[in-house]
Amino acid sequence: QVQLVESGGGSVQAGGSLRLSCVLSTSGSTFSKFCMCWFRQATGGEREGVAANNRVGRTSDADSGEGRFTASLDEAKNILYLQMNSLKPDATAPYYCAASRSVFLSLRPDVYDYWGQGTQVTFSS
Repeated sequence: QVQLVESGGGSVQAGGSLRLSCVLSTSGSTFSKFCMCWFRQATGGEREGVAANNRVGRTSDADSGEGRFTASLDEAKNILYLQMNSLKPDATAPYYCAASRSVFLSLRPDVYDYWGQGTQVTFSS
């Protein structure tokens, strides 16, 4: 059983920063068993991966992340973070963390097996 619980969402303004957290709870497994990823899905849009981390490496989406989003791990606490900087209006969306039993780094939602309930980020002008 794998559970993912996100937190840290809220209202942000242009150029602001926000850090989201995702706690991984599982019996006997750690981050070494998964590739972890952050996704977002704007209203009417598709779910898109913004940043991923599999302990060996990490990546972020060239369009939505543009180097401003970084996924990092605190392995001692089993927490995945998403650091978001220089936020723009398109940041408004629920953000989900996900875990894939395939440890290969990927931003594709179809390879992820477990999902959290999401935390809302809202851009405020």
